[in-house]
Amino acid sequence: MQIGIIGLGKMGANITRRLHRDGHDCVVYDTDASAIKTLVGEGAQGADTIQAMVNELSQPRAIWLMLPSGEITENAVNDLAKLLGKGDILIDGGNSFYKDDVRRAKMLAGAGIHYVDVGTSGGVWGLERGFCMMIGGETNIVQHLDPIFKTLAPGAGSIDKTPNRKGRDPRAELGYIHAGPNGAGHFVKMVHNGIEYGLMQAYAEGFDVLRNKNADALPADQRYDLDMADIAEVWRRGSVISSWLLDLTASALSQDAALSAYSGFVADSGEGRWTLEAAIEEAVPVNVLAASLFARFRSREEHTFGEKLLSAMRQEFGGHIEQGGGAKK
Repeated sequence: MQIGIIGLGKMGANITRRLHRDGHDCVVYDTDASAIKTLVGEGAQGADTIQAMVNELSQPRAIWLMLPSGEITENAVNDLAKLLGKGDILIDGGNSFYKDDVRRAKMLAGAGIHYVDVGTSGGVWGLERGFCMMIGGETNIVQHLDPIFKTLAPGAGSIDKTPNRKGRDPRAELGYIHAGPNGAGHFVKMVHNGIEYGLMQAYAEGFDVLRNKNADALPADQRYDLDMADIAEVWRRGSVISSWLLDLTASALSQDAALSAYSGFVADSGEGRWTLEAAIEEAVPVNVLAASLFARFRSREEHTFGEKLLSAMRQEFGGHIEQGGGAKK
C-alpha cells in the first residue's frame, strides 16, 4: 500500500522502515533534509515539500503525521487540509489530545477528507518489536488502512492466548484495535500513558526503598547493601510484577547501578495531565495516577534515586533525553 509519512524522528523513521521492509511504498517528508536522505538511502521515496508529497501519492491518498502534539501538528493538519481532496485520508499517529481529534475530524469532513487518530506505543523499539496501536475513525476507513496497521503491529508473537475471547475482534491479539470513532484512539492511548506514569512511579519508589536500606539512620543489624541490578533481574523471571518496564529497568541498572548518568529530572509529555482532566470530568478517582504526575513535577526541584530510575526508564523505552541537565549517555 502507498502512504506518505511526515515526521521522521525516532518513531516516524522506524514506522517508515517497518512498512518499507514489508513491501509498502513510502513517500517521506521532514523539515530535516538529512532525515529524508537517510530513508531515501534505505529505499523510501523522498519529497522536498508537503506539496511534492501530495503530488506523488495516488488517490485516495493516505498521509501519516508523526509529529509532536500541539501547534506543530495543528499547523500540519491545516496545511494538508488545503492540499488534500475528497476521499483522501489524514492519519495522526502522534500523541494529540483527543478533543483536538474530534474538532479536526469535523473540520476535514467538510472537504470530504477522512481523519484517523492512532495512539501509537512502542518507542524506539517499535521497528523490531512492532507498534501497539489504538485507532479512532470511521470503520470503513480503518478497514481500508488495515494493511498498514497489520504491518506495524507486533503480531501475536509468543504471548499465550487469553481464554474466552472467542468471537471478539482478533486484531487485539495482533497488537492493534479500532477503539471507536474519531478521538477514541488517542483517548485510549492517553489513559495508557497515564497508567504508564503510575507503573513507573511504583517501580521507582520501590527501588528507592531498597537502595536506602543501608542508611546510617537504621540499626546496624538491619542494614542491607542490596544489588539493584540483580533484584531487577530476578524479578523479571517468574515474578508477578514482571513487565517490559521492568526489563528496561534491569537494562538501565546493569549498565550503571548508581544511575550516575541521570539527574532525576523527569519530564511529562502531557498525556498524564489530560488523563487527570478526563478523570475529573468523569468524577473517577485516580489517586495513583495523580500522585505519579505530581511526583514528576516535584522531580524538577529535587532528585531522588527513584526519580533517576524514572528518567532511566524513559530513556530506555523511548529515547527521551533529560531536560534541565540531560543524561550523559
